[in-house]
Amino acid sequence: MSNSPKSVQSTPLNPLRRCIIIGASDGIGAALARKLAKEGYTIALVARRKDKLNTLCAEINSAEKEARVFPYMHDVTEYHEVPDLLRRIVADLGGLDLFVFVAGVNFPPGLTNYNFEGDRKMIEVNLIGAMAWLSPVAEMFQSAKAGQIVGISSVAGDRGRIGNPGYNTSKAGLTTYLEALRNRLTRHGVNVLTVKPGFVKTEMLKAAQGGTPFAVMPEEAAGDIYKAIRKRKQVIYTAPIWRWIMLIIQHVPSVIFRRMSF
Repeated sequence: MSNSPKSVQSTPLNPLRRCIIIGASDGIGAALARKLAKEGYTIALVARRKDKLNTLCAEINSAEKEARVFPYMHDVTEYHEVPDLLRRIVADLGGLDLFVFVAGVNFPPGLTNYNFEGDRKMIEVNLIGAMAWLSPVAEMFQSAKAGQIVGISSVAGDRGRIGNPGYNTSKAGLTTYLEALRNRLTRHGVNVLTVKPGFVKTEMLKAAQGGTPFAVMPEEAAGDIYKAIRKRKQVIYTAPIWRWIMLIIQHVPSVIFRRMSF
């Protein structure tokens, strides 16, 4: 089997749909890679863990008639690598139709502790890492007047809670940045989807404090995301019940909300 994306040929009756997933080695990123590959996408999987990337690529490609996914190693905090890597991937794929940023970290300090180092890392990965990729992709899609961007934010960004201020801030910043891109790009024919998961059964869930109600498997979240991509939606929650939960939480008066311990 070829190691080049160009082994997948585009034809008028079967045009290529080409995607980049940043943070693709496990969790939602891996589940979405499996889903998109089944739907015929050719995908560049970008992550920092070479072993996980290669294992995932071998798994998906062995299940398909032709190679669908291809690995690219990258740490999203190496911002200077992004322009050249993006150009390389787009050249390898022969274009780009869909871009998904999933990468994220969570370092909860605990209810009584403060940890600037952890907060800094969350901002660097979850927000600045996303901006380093989303900015050039947005510019490229705007020029092409086509394309879709998907950013995985979180319900944690909808309100400032006491348990993990740094994580809340990183996701609130990402949600706002994606909204700003949406407002810029919609008029150019580009769709921007913000995904706000609640609890998803991934490695990151181990960092959650307290209970984990309405937790879903990554495959369920990936299914919700794929449906939203097809319908060109702008904001979704997964599981969908979180839309109503967060609607209530967003409207709790601050004088009451600050007394809550979650």
